[in-house]
Amino acid sequence: MNFKRPFILVSNDDGYHAKGINCLIDMLSDMADLLVCAPEYVRSGYSCAFSAATPLRLKLRRESEGYQMWSCNGTPVDCVKLAFSEFCRERKPDLVIGGINHGDNASVNTHYSGTMGVAMEGCMKGVPSVAFSLANHDSQADFEPLRPYVRQMVEELLRTGLPDGVCLNVNFPAIPSFKGVRMCRMARGEWINECSKSVHPFGYDYFWMAGSYSDMEPESRDTDSHALREGYVAVTPTRLDVTDYDMLNRLRAWETMMPARQQQ
Repeated sequence: MNFKRPFILVSNDDGYHAKGINCLIDMLSDMADLLVCAPEYVRSGYSCAFSAATPLRLKLRRESEGYQMWSCNGTPVDCVKLAFSEFCRERKPDLVIGGINHGDNASVNTHYSGTMGVAMEGCMKGVPSVAFSLANHDSQADFEPLRPYVRQMVEELLRTGLPDGVCLNVNFPAIPSFKGVRMCRMARGEWINECSKSVHPFGYDYFWMAGSYSDMEPESRDTDSHALREGYVAVTPTRLDVTDYDMLNRLRAWETMMPARQQQ
């Protein structure tokens, strides 16, 4: 690899074969050296999970000047951890990217997303990190409208970085062209009718996790969900620190309310 060029680590939760990650590689191959380490198969919904009791394997899938693609039988976070451990000992990535995901990761999806798991893990390792997602689950979705936005955002992140403990969650609406970019907060939402029950031919019940998303504040205009509905690219800065500092200060009263351990 050319050490004079930026070095970007890429992973996803749709698998190394997914169109989204391969389109991302095509978008960035002239801008940086790329190390891709992605799951062997779909790992959607794995968030920040890692494999504590499963032996992990790596397989080299493609290699060329300034580019390697590896697959791993583990989770998205496993992929990032292994990439840092096995391939980044002499050269730390300048940027970690998750995506491009098939399906949006706005609102509460942030907490479930393996794509965001990639960005969170990169962030925990002290590297500027971003997750890109397109609100289209089609395996042959058109990612080309994202190209100028992804390239410009990556250029800016390589130039300016991000504060410690902060990564970016970027979601694109599934339309041919975008009205612009909006900086957003995460919408309050929930998944409803999540469990679909069926009866197996052998006579026992089984369940599919399904459901639909419900926006709990549809009139709010500063959220990622609203931006996507209006045709804008939604950019949400996301923090590793999930402490509620207002509540922390309120709870300090407990320090004097709760009985201390009696001295023997």
